[in-house]
Amino acid sequence: MEDDTTRERAVIRRLGRPGDLGWVVMAHGELYNAEFGWDTRFEALVARIVADYAADHDPAREAAWIAEVDGRRVGCVFCVAVDHTTAKLRILLVDPAGRGHGLGRRLVDTCLDFARTAGYRRITLWTNDVLVSARRIYEATGFELVEEERHHSFGFDLVGQNWARDL
Repeated sequence: MEDDTTRERAVIRRLGRPGDLGWVVMAHGELYNAEFGWDTRFEALVARIVADYAADHDPAREAAWIAEVDGRRVGCVFCVAVDHTTAKLRILLVDPAGRGHGLGRRLVDTCLDFARTAGYRRITLWTNDVLVSARRIYEATGFELVEEERHHSFGFDLVGQNWARDL
């Protein structure tokens, strides 16, 4: 159970400080390599997502957040437009140093709240079946598995999953 001290230490804020974009890319590259052995092709995918967001996003329709514990970046999530009615949750991450504070759920809830407020009617996401903790959060927040497909990416045979939910 979180107490007030934990809540003060663990915060979610809008992405936008110098270093935030680079941290998102670096953290994904390092963490997914350490935990799953994924190679730099995954980091390159995240870099493209981050670069696309940084180069051209509508702040009224797209946003990103950073989770911090004691002022240190430990997590992130992005909400981007697919079309006028559908948003996409992207690159959710919580570093081991930030786990145990409920930040994964808080990041997803923040993304869902923003998507509703921005007027989206549906939100989707893509993940891989090996990301068990993230899938638990997605299920707990109302996402349903829509489709699975085997693929070879980041140096491994994986099962990609598309999830969606109405807002």
